[in-house]
Amino acid sequence: MKFIKRLFIFTLVCMILGVGTIFGFYLHVKPDLPDVATLKEVELQTPMQVFSQDGKLISQFGEKRRIPVTYDEIPQHLIEALIATEDSRFYDHPGIDPIGITRAAIVVAMSGSAKQGASTITQQLARNFFLSNEKKIMRKIKEIFIAIHIEQLLTKQEIMELYVNKIFLGYRSYGFGAAARVYFGKELQELTLSEIATLAGMPKAPSTLNPIYSLKRATERRNVVLKRMLDEKYITKDEYNQAKEEEIISRYHGAEIEVSAPYVAELARAWMVSRYGEDAYTSGMNIYTTVDSKLQEAANRSAINNLLGYDERHGYRGAEKVLWKAGDTPFDQEKIEKALDDTPSYGGLIPAVVTQVNQKDATVWVKRQGSQSLDWDAIKWARKFISDERQGSAPKKASDVLAVGELVWVRLKKANDEEAEKWYLSQIPSANTAFIAMNPENGAVVSLVGGFNFEHNKFNRATQSVRQVGSSIKPFIYAAGIDSGLTLASLINDAPIHHWDESQGKAWRPKNSPPTYVGPTRLRVGLAQSKNVMAVRVLREVGLQETRQYLTRFGFNLDDLPHSDTIALGAGSLTPMKVAQGYSVFANGGYYVEPFYISRVESPYGDVEFEANPKTICKTNCPAPIDLDENEFQEVDVDVNTTESPYAPQVISAQTAFLVREMMYSNVWGGGDWRSGSGWNGTGWRARKLKRHDIGGKTGTTNDTRDAWYAGYGPGVVAISWVGFDAHNRTLGRSTYNSNLGKQQITGGEAGAKTAQPSWIDFMSSALDGVEEQRKQVPSGIVRARIDRESGLLTKKTDGSSMVEYFKEGTEPTEYVSRETPDSIYMSEDGSEELF
Repeated sequence: MKFIKRLFIFTLVCMILGVGTIFGFYLHVKPDLPDVATLKEVELQTPMQVFSQDGKLISQFGEKRRIPVTYDEIPQHLIEALIATEDSRFYDHPGIDPIGITRAAIVVAMSGSAKQGASTITQQLARNFFLSNEKKIMRKIKEIFIAIHIEQLLTKQEIMELYVNKIFLGYRSYGFGAAARVYFGKELQELTLSEIATLAGMPKAPSTLNPIYSLKRATERRNVVLKRMLDEKYITKDEYNQAKEEEIISRYHGAEIEVSAPYVAELARAWMVSRYGEDAYTSGMNIYTTVDSKLQEAANRSAINNLLGYDERHGYRGAEKVLWKAGDTPFDQEKIEKALDDTPSYGGLIPAVVTQVNQKDATVWVKRQGSQSLDWDAIKWARKFISDERQGSAPKKASDVLAVGELVWVRLKKANDEEAEKWYLSQIPSANTAFIAMNPENGAVVSLVGGFNFEHNKFNRATQSVRQVGSSIKPFIYAAGIDSGLTLASLINDAPIHHWDESQGKAWRPKNSPPTYVGPTRLRVGLAQSKNVMAVRVLREVGLQETRQYLTRFGFNLDDLPHSDTIALGAGSLTPMKVAQGYSVFANGGYYVEPFYISRVESPYGDVEFEANPKTICKTNCPAPIDLDENEFQEVDVDVNTTESPYAPQVISAQTAFLVREMMYSNVWGGGDWRSGSGWNGTGWRARKLKRHDIGGKTGTTNDTRDAWYAGYGPGVVAISWVGFDAHNRTLGRSTYNSNLGKQQITGGEAGAKTAQPSWIDFMSSALDGVEEQRKQVPSGIVRARIDRESGLLTKKTDGSSMVEYFKEGTEPTEYVSRETPDSIYMSEDGSEELF
């Protein structure tokens, strides 16, 4: 009895000491314990996603991939697999498992270190939310107390839901919803029992037990999970055998980008961070841009193919690098694949290694595509690049271009619409491009290409590159001329200008390109054929300062416009976005709309956090229009963000916008009567292949061809194409005839019509596909009159010497043509008769 009494006292003392120790530990760590109540309102960090206007994924930002699921959405087999493997007494314990703790304590006592865990699912949840993974006794004590608090606050179902969504499972995936996508490309509910067991076995060591890192270890761990499920009677023997025999097929599944618009995604990312701060990355917000997926893909294809076409016709600059030379030991397949893996792909350009060269073909090992053939058609374009102005002779055999051991670039393309895609030799272009299309009714940017490839160079040339605009500025100059009293029939002298520039100490002699002159020419023809000297004379008629002030109506900054007559030739510098904004005024009938690219922002739960409210063009019941005195070039307020009206401000009259569109229409379709010998082409005549009479535009080429533009409109869209070198001192040069290619190749000096317009045409072909051709909408205040093509005066003739022209009411000619009428109908500043 004495022994039993002493044992009882000893036991009681131990219990008191144990309870006291635990209580003491609790008091010691209590100040450091987090507020577990925050789990009630926890917002799981999910990545920010960017979508097109039609809901296709453009990009995803944020280090953590997470797809939250509710408890009801968790497959029952996953719950059972986690309980069987991680915490078999999950539904019975209060947050800690005494049996497991005792087992771990014995290990600690025997080894002197915490080699074995005893964490329940609740403890793992506590660690994932509030603690680190370091193996220290004090961290374990905190984990125990937090787990007990969690069990008091949350139900078992809430704990399981948080665990399933929070746990890290490798490859930046957090939670089983994201892991299902990353490893198997499936929704969580679509996984097989084998796949569920594979994921359920990963929390122990996600970096090494995942099937991408080690299929063998992942398979072994899966089988352990399946055995535990069988032992706990969660699955039958047949289910166990079937799942165990199933092969694990896994590969990395990134965010499935549905439309390529990386430059737009970067604009959206920067906008979100400026508005919501760094938390935007983990906010789970969905940003819907104004980009139309169909038009974006069309812009991608047309802009990049056009750029590659320009680059290739100027010659082949050789291999990216030489891996081995003739006489060296060739690389084996493993070394070739290693070299290719170390070389990034840029969009459609993929690295490849030349493994065999024959007389008229070659074999290449393409990155992740294996051995492929390049036939003669894929190689024969590649004459040697000498300079931007010169190319070597056309190659005669494949060895003139390629050598075994070279690392080169290839791309898939079609030779024509009938043929299937095949591999072609290519190269990373040294020039670059920008393309932008927007809705002129409200300013929504529907497609944007900021350069050849975002990964190659992240500089956005559509919004950041300020380039000389060349002749694409002329429609704005001519609009000022119309508003100063000129008409489409006004005669301007297409003749050389010799102007002494006192500041330069020399004569300024602007020239046409090509340098041909035809004398008195109608305004319509002057813009359509891009006559430089006529644009200068129109500018002088209006006045330099008046013209500069007038151009601010289109949103152009006065500081960006030169204080000289060179403004008429495009010496001013603008971004492609600004050019698109300006051309939208002509396309929409005279209204200033501001470009925007964010349509709305939604929370992870679908609540609208932001919605764009752009100024739009009033169609019915409109307020009184702004008084636009066309003879006084006052500045018109275009700051649409400071006006209360929901409507876009009118900055030029509908009549002026219509007449400028008419001149840009002639840039494509020309004029005159070819049968009578009076026919003529505009510089944009190549766009006739679209076979539409509701389009128009303007070519733009700068001095020495440093920049090439085409800007134009179609029904519901304005599109701008630019090509140039990032280095402002490098010209686009010229290309000579390649005897290996057909008659359709582009040769001669580069210019807006040759270098930039092809991408515009290709884009418009897709953008307007299925869009019914629109009839010409003539605004009120416009009248028609039959005029003589040569003099611009009225005529009664109806043959090829006459045409019907549009005029603002009251500006139409009143005098009929007479062959005795002097050609000169304008006086020069010194009083002598001369066409300005």
